[in-house]
Amino acid sequence: MTLFKKAAVVLLMLATTACTNPDRFGGNGGADGAGAGLGANGALAGSANDPASPLFFNQTIGDRVLFAVDTSTITPEGQTILNGQAQWLLANADYRAVIEGHADEQGTREYNLALGQRRANAVREYLVSRGVPSQRLQVTSFGKERPVQVCSNESCYSQNRRAVTVLSFSAITS
Repeated sequence: MTLFKKAAVVLLMLATTACTNPDRFGGNGGADGAGAGLGANGALAGSANDPASPLFFNQTIGDRVLFAVDTSTITPEGQTILNGQAQWLLANADYRAVIEGHADEQGTREYNLALGQRRANAVREYLVSRGVPSQRLQVTSFGKERPVQVCSNESCYSQNRRAVTVLSFSAITS
């Protein structure tokens, strides 16, 4: 048997052995296969229906807040979204967030970077005022460098004037 064939056999055996953990699906030992991958609420873990998943955060609560022209004032609609984000972050303490500030293409690069920073800071301050620990939140600005829509009219501009909350899983250590 050649060295290559021996290595392939060993890898195949290791891969097969890794698949035989009877507790890989949770607490019932996988005996009946029922409930495999389901969270405590019965939703598929990590899905948009799982209230503890980042996908739920992004799609159901909303990961972005839109702003009016040349302002970093949070609108009532934005406050509603941020209230949901704060509740989610408080219930899911193992997540940190980076708040990205963005602007539309109008104005200079420097102005838009500063405006994006003000927008990200406004969101951070709002979340902190709702009880989210400040050490779990970071801010950055991309100004007009990362548009979600590219065109020179208000329908695109309005989507690019935003702050986006990006989650990352990281156990908080003191």
